[in-house]
Amino acid sequence: MKKYILSALAVVSAATVFTSCNDMLDTDPRVTQLSAATFPGKPADVEALNAATYSIMNTLGGGDQSGILNNPFYWWSLMSDDCYGSGGLQDNVAKSLHHFTTASANQYEQDFILLYGGISRANNQIETIDNVAWTEDQKAQRNQLLGEAYFMRGFYTLLLTQMYGDVPLITSTVITEEMQFQVSAEEVIYPQILSDFTSAKSLMKAERANGSGHADKYCAEAFIARAWMFWAGFYKGVGELANGDAPITLVEQEGCSGGTLAKADVVAGLQDIISNGGYELLPDFRSLWQYSNSLLWDEAHDNADGTGNAEGTHAYAFIADMDRANCFDQPGMGNGNKEELFQIQFMNASKWAIGGTYNNPRMYSNYLSCFWGLRNGATNDNGRRDKTYPFNQGWGQGTPSCNIWDDWTDAERSGNYTDIRKLGTLIDLDNELESYTYEKDDNEESGYAVKKYADVNLDACAADNDSWWSKCEGYSSSSLDNKQQGDHFEDYYLMRYADVLLMMTELTGDAKYMNQVQRRAGVPETGYSLTNVQNERRWEFALEGLRFNDMRRWSGKDGHSETSYAAKALQAQKGKQIVCLGQKAAKRSMEHMTCSWAKRYADTKGFLPKPQAQMTLMNFKMQQNPGWDDKTPASEWTYKVLY
Repeated sequence: MKKYILSALAVVSAATVFTSCNDMLDTDPRVTQLSAATFPGKPADVEALNAATYSIMNTLGGGDQSGILNNPFYWWSLMSDDCYGSGGLQDNVAKSLHHFTTASANQYEQDFILLYGGISRANNQIETIDNVAWTEDQKAQRNQLLGEAYFMRGFYTLLLTQMYGDVPLITSTVITEEMQFQVSAEEVIYPQILSDFTSAKSLMKAERANGSGHADKYCAEAFIARAWMFWAGFYKGVGELANGDAPITLVEQEGCSGGTLAKADVVAGLQDIISNGGYELLPDFRSLWQYSNSLLWDEAHDNADGTGNAEGTHAYAFIADMDRANCFDQPGMGNGNKEELFQIQFMNASKWAIGGTYNNPRMYSNYLSCFWGLRNGATNDNGRRDKTYPFNQGWGQGTPSCNIWDDWTDAERSGNYTDIRKLGTLIDLDNELESYTYEKDDNEESGYAVKKYADVNLDACAADNDSWWSKCEGYSSSSLDNKQQGDHFEDYYLMRYADVLLMMTELTGDAKYMNQVQRRAGVPETGYSLTNVQNERRWEFALEGLRFNDMRRWSGKDGHSETSYAAKALQAQKGKQIVCLGQKAAKRSMEHMTCSWAKRYADTKGFLPKPQAQMTLMNFKMQQNPGWDDKTPASEWTYKVLY
């Protein structure tokens, strides 16, 4: 079996990390004995700084603070119409996100701190890179490392402003008085983000990163498209990008000569990826996800041990029709595949304990697998194989909504086709897990669960909580003290080639790129229309965290009202039948916690509240976002127990 327990980008020691610690932002408070005048002194030092800059992503993808996963894309899934908050009665953060409410003034602080910490590390890498006396032969290495620092600064800043709106723009380790004030995302922050991605594109090598976890030139081109499309749609109100444009003025810096970036430039970058990047769609959509591993495939064919054991005979039929060569753990599939442009990687070193902001011991595990795992049962029978096989237990926070299942089913019926992605994304609990039972404190349950990123079990595993990863080459349990928490090593996809193709169709109106994605899914090919692109993006990237910001940019600058695309889609959740308190027979109607999803979206435009502690730390040089301030009744944004 191919080795899949990978050593991710290293997290360097505090002694090799330089960060800013002014009194304005609680970003990355560290004490170092090294001097910024002498470090970095050699290329290996810059490589260490680079690893530290990337390592923030592991804390985002694997860290767990205050009962919620830090991954922004998970948060955006919860805020979309494709997810409910769900979980147990005590899981108020997940439900708060879904209802656009908050249970405490600093509930959403962790990502604010982490993202500024990442920006600080990138700034340090940019500023100190030429402390090294680079030789002519090392210039390409120098430019690649500088390009990666610009890319990561742009990436962290993009996440930050999409979450919190107008915030301080920090482009130096020396934070001036002027930098401490929030600035306009539309007029100041997005030009800097796109300049950073442009610098990255110019400086990095024109060769694929090959699943290393690092950014490359093509990755920068893809994120230029993602950031520009959000800016053009959300801020400039370009509703249909195939028929509109929104040039933006860039900032002059190394690798970016300023000038303007227009749609034609964005399209040229995507075309470069398509023509020269070497990326491709995997032949089977299911190859992207760990439930298609060959060990489970063998059990589905009663070949796991040759005995046709009881569980083998009812093993997971959903992947039985796959070509075994396309299973997740086969060469070219799964982690590090050719469809990945950018991802968070994980490694076999996670611990159960909750640690600090930057060294949370859960950061090496893709904790999404745990948060989306099945709760099952009112009598402490979580994870029992006869109840959940082939899936493992977890927290059950963020279950798929009835809306995504119903809308997807309606699309299949109207087109008279079956979309392999629906059951490649969602678990139909009633029909796939007939013995599944709900926990007595479950709420907002739809009858569906998440299949993407879901951890799976095997007949071959020795204990109920063992993951299939325990049978992979390179696995060691010696560093883990809780397998349920630690055994999750699937890459978290941040950019897939399918996104490049769908962005290309949306920008150009040429359906041939979208048709490639449709062919892979086995659905009818369609011509271009904005509606077709919107639906295709929803199905292809369901529960990958892209839907919410797609909804926002399709709502437009002047359309963030209760009748906007996003508000109407969110409001369509009202009245859906859900299971609460484990009572499947006594379904309840889905209702908003305080007022309505449409109103909460219109009031907030999808932004989260800025953390009160950070506003206080900065002497209120930041203002609270609309919908979360004293102009909105507190009763509309304050968490309320519904169940």
